[in-house]
Amino acid sequence: MLRKELRAIVLRPKVFVPILAVLFIPLLYSGSFLWAFWDPYGHLDRLPVAVVNEDQGAKLDGEPMHLGDDVVKRLKEKHSFAWHFVRRKQALQGLKNGEYYMAIIIPDDFSANATTVQNEAPKPLRLMYIPNEGANYLVGKIGDSAVMAIKEEIAKNVTKAYAETMLSKMKEAGKGLEKASKGASRLRDGVQSAEQGSRKLVEGMDVAEQGSARLAAGAEKAEDGAAQLSGYLAELAEKSVVFENGLQSVSDGATQVQTGAAALRDGLGKLADGSRRLADGEQQAQTGAAALATGLHESLNGMKTLQSRLPVLTDGANMVNEGAGQLAQGMAVWKQKAGEAAAGADRVSEGLQQYAAGLQELAEKASDPEQKAALQALAQQLEPLVEGSQAVAAGVGELAEKAGQLQSGAARLADGASSLASGQQAVQEGIEKIANGQQQLAAGADRLAGAQQKLTDGANELAGQLERAYRGAQTLAEGSGRLAEGVHELALGSGKLVSGTRELANGAGELSDGVGAVAKGAASLHQGMGRLVGGGQSLSSGLEQLVRGSAKLANRLDEGSKEAAGVRANERVYEMIADPVKNDKEPLHHVPNYGTGFAPYFLSLGLFVGALMLTIVFPLREPVERPSSGVAWFFGKWGVLVLAAAAQTLLADAWLLYGLDLHVESIGHFLVFTWIISITFMMIVQFLVTVFDNPGRFLAILLLIAQLVGSAGTYPIELVPGALQSLHPWLPMTHAIRGLRAVISSGDFLAMWKETAILLATAAVFALATLAYFLLRYRRCYAVWTETETAAQT
Repeated sequence: MLRKELRAIVLRPKVFVPILAVLFIPLLYSGSFLWAFWDPYGHLDRLPVAVVNEDQGAKLDGEPMHLGDDVVKRLKEKHSFAWHFVRRKQALQGLKNGEYYMAIIIPDDFSANATTVQNEAPKPLRLMYIPNEGANYLVGKIGDSAVMAIKEEIAKNVTKAYAETMLSKMKEAGKGLEKASKGASRLRDGVQSAEQGSRKLVEGMDVAEQGSARLAAGAEKAEDGAAQLSGYLAELAEKSVVFENGLQSVSDGATQVQTGAAALRDGLGKLADGSRRLADGEQQAQTGAAALATGLHESLNGMKTLQSRLPVLTDGANMVNEGAGQLAQGMAVWKQKAGEAAAGADRVSEGLQQYAAGLQELAEKASDPEQKAALQALAQQLEPLVEGSQAVAAGVGELAEKAGQLQSGAARLADGASSLASGQQAVQEGIEKIANGQQQLAAGADRLAGAQQKLTDGANELAGQLERAYRGAQTLAEGSGRLAEGVHELALGSGKLVSGTRELANGAGELSDGVGAVAKGAASLHQGMGRLVGGGQSLSSGLEQLVRGSAKLANRLDEGSKEAAGVRANERVYEMIADPVKNDKEPLHHVPNYGTGFAPYFLSLGLFVGALMLTIVFPLREPVERPSSGVAWFFGKWGVLVLAAAAQTLLADAWLLYGLDLHVESIGHFLVFTWIISITFMMIVQFLVTVFDNPGRFLAILLLIAQLVGSAGTYPIELVPGALQSLHPWLPMTHAIRGLRAVISSGDFLAMWKETAILLATAAVFALATLAYFLLRYRRCYAVWTETETAAQT
């Protein structure tokens, strides 16, 4: 029967030519779709887009900023679209007449708004985007992604500029801390010198105190001697021996006075020398304190400038976070609308197919030849509409799939923007704490400089007073020396005592008064020197604490300057702050383009349509002659369908492999599996059409529609309604698409053979059902006639 069926086909051109044409249906259906949409996103550089740059530029911290020119420069470098850089009027006119699909306008205050970071109400940078969605809806959605990428690029550049300014100010603050550290070091050295001078001053004061004690003791003795001298002058003549002894006592006292005065002079000389060193040290300390205050104020100004800039960066990060959240919400709405549009397109396609089937059925039932021809012509005219509606349904389904991907990207963008805003807020809080500490440090340095000025003035005054005391002590030493010489001469000239007794008595009275005054002065000097020694010791202790404090201050400032100097400020750091998150896409099984990803869906769809179309030109019931048995009848039809499946498969696979350069994991596995898919679809369609005729074709179309929406050829099955999800595992195209994905992309041949077993089992079930139908029909149509013919022959 198979040979007879094939001979009948070949010898009847009216049957052979249509069958030959139908064999190309899978190639035309799947091949044309995949060829047209093989890599649409790889040709976006052909899409004309108008760019209008009206930015006037601005200045940020004295540096020129031209963000509009930067955007134009980057667009010219990337060539992601066919950019046309025109004026606003030309761009708007081009949108109206269809010359451009969209226009991007950079306003004149674009850069100026970027410099409002320190204003009370900073202005955001606005990029005007005008898509011509009436010309092509998908272009508008593609443009949304492009403008979002441009917006992210601009935001990254602005953030990079802000980060560069912020880190530069931190570097300047570090230099100020370094100057403050050097000033604190000089302050430490000056205070250390002052502390050493204070020690020497205390030592000199100790020596001076001892000399003043001896001076007081000598003055007391001199006072006693003078009193005795005044009392004994009356008896001088009679008691010369006593006078001579008293004069000797006076001579000794004068010698002690001379010794004490010399010691006082030496002590005061050392004290004056120490006070001069103290004054020099205090002058150095004052200079270091002033330098410290200046450096801290410079550092404080830098920190304030940095602090004033941080809110803008925080606001920018928050704005990015809010915009990303709004984008995610918008993408969710778009995804929902795209799904509704896909469902509507499927319903339109289903209605057109039902209408076409109805016309075909009416044409077959019509008895009038002219009416039948008119109905057939109308059905043929309706076929392009059916195919167009199916293409629209597929395109809208693809759009809904892309909406899901865009929604996921928008959600990840919102998460990254939220992380960026949180990190930026933490940076701002840390900078505020540093600025507060810097304020306190600058105030303390000012107070230190004021106190150091007072200490310098006191040290200078002390040096002057000690200089005058030293000159007085020197005069006292000279006077006491002359006194000792006079008394000595008096002792040697005692022989003239009698003649000068009266004059001596007068002079002795004056001497007694003078020595008394000297004794009182010496006692006061001793008490003052004691207090001066105590003050010098307190001064020395205070200077020791100041040395330790200034050393600690110098160390802390040096550490701060090193930490500030360690802040890295280069292009890589700016890039890291502006764009801290990078996406590393590592696909498990790489799909190079759109066509490769949708090849399993369109190829399966083309094979099913080819099987359905074959039933129109090839009769599945009527044999070419009376069959010998139901089995022969079945295999005659079955063999033709299997050969047709092989021919359809080879034609479609050859075009995909060599015409479109589809890359598969194994060509042999690919050819075998597609043939099995075609055989399975042929068996299903054969059963439906053989058993039910035209209603069977209608059932096959319903099955095709169910497979279009439930086989997960475009969107993941989890995204379709629940009813379709439950239908998904029972659809033959589901297993065809799974197996083709395994042999084309993943290379999981175990999965392919699993799906092969399911398809072969499905084909066997429908083939056996068709065989049962032919056996039953043979008994009804030919069994009685065969028995009668056999009986007549016998």
